[in-house]
Amino acid sequence: MQDDIRDTRDRQEKPEPRATEPHIGPEHQLPPPRRSAGIRILVWMVILLLFALLFWWVMHRKAAPAAAGGGRRGAIGGTVTLNVRTAKTGNIGVYLDAIGTVTPVYTTTLISQVTGVLSQVNYREGQLVRRGQTLIQIDPRQYQANVLTAQGALERDTNLLAQAEMDLKRYQDAWARNAIPKQTLDDQEKLVLQDQGTVKADQGTLQFDQVQLAYTNITSPINGRVGLRLVDPGNLATASSSTALAVVTQLQPITVVFTIPEDNVSQLEQQMRKGKPLTVDALGRANQSNLASGKLEATDNQIDTTTGTLKLRAIFDNKDNALFPNQFVNARLLLQTLENVVLIPSSAIQHNGDQSYVFLIQNNVAHIHNIKPGVSEASVTEVQGLNAGDVVADSSFEKLQDGSAVHITKQVLLPSNNESDAP
Repeated sequence: MQDDIRDTRDRQEKPEPRATEPHIGPEHQLPPPRRSAGIRILVWMVILLLFALLFWWVMHRKAAPAAAGGGRRGAIGGTVTLNVRTAKTGNIGVYLDAIGTVTPVYTTTLISQVTGVLSQVNYREGQLVRRGQTLIQIDPRQYQANVLTAQGALERDTNLLAQAEMDLKRYQDAWARNAIPKQTLDDQEKLVLQDQGTVKADQGTLQFDQVQLAYTNITSPINGRVGLRLVDPGNLATASSSTALAVVTQLQPITVVFTIPEDNVSQLEQQMRKGKPLTVDALGRANQSNLASGKLEATDNQIDTTTGTLKLRAIFDNKDNALFPNQFVNARLLLQTLENVVLIPSSAIQHNGDQSYVFLIQNNVAHIHNIKPGVSEASVTEVQGLNAGDVVADSSFEKLQDGSAVHITKQVLLPSNNESDAP
């Protein structure tokens, strides 16, 4: 029975042989399917059509701004709408611009002249003080005692001098009656002279002690503003120490120090020789706000060879305290004023290389007109080559050409992004 079971397992584990597939030769195989030539042509036509549509769309986008008048070529043969300005006769200043520093006329650093303990600090930080106002008090008792001692010595020696002078008067009378020898009279005269010298020495000692006593009361020598507190009551002040007790800065008047190039020194000297004060304006960092107006006070006596500039000082009343010490400002020095010159807006001037020109409007037609610009100030420029009353274009330069017909409008037109200065 075991042999039957073993035979059955052998039959189950032995795989059955597969049927052999018949071999087909190449001459009996079917050819691969072929694509239709019409479909291939149709695909290429669709691709070409898509490329044509894309090309037309790109060209249409480029031509749209020109058709709308955005380019100068698109304005050829058409009427250009623009704003105009009229040249006028007026005055304009010739300025020298520089960066300046606000500098106080006086800055006082107070130090102690005597040694003593600070008993009082009588100022607030940033306080405006007057000349002679007490700022700091040093304990004066020691110096008051010295003054009292000197006064006593002076009174004593003064009375001794008076006694010696009375004795001298008696000796002179006795000598006149030949009652005393001449030596006694001479000795008394010298004694009076010695007492006079002693009195003078006492007077000097008293004055010195009075000065020392006055040093205990520290006052402001100028009008100005005191800085932050540097000492406190109870601190010890030392005579002739370099430690500052307070700093006072004058604010009114105040000056601005600035420099100009050495190339402009001759123009400055020429205007100063006329004897007329030159105006200086102090402007903020952005050159938009005029902080104060003053006068040129002085110039340095030599040009700085390192920078090639000359240092100037202008003085300002500064009544409103608009200028602050060590503040940086933009200084504008008015050298001279050009009178009765032709002025036009700076925005009306166009440039083509080194040549400047405007579009002169005559009979509603724009003509290129060369000019020579000069001094500019506050968006206005002095020009040569125009007359007062001439009308010039002030907008739409990207559309204008020489001979373009124009239409003048009062509505403000904004400049285009592709505006060019070249015609």
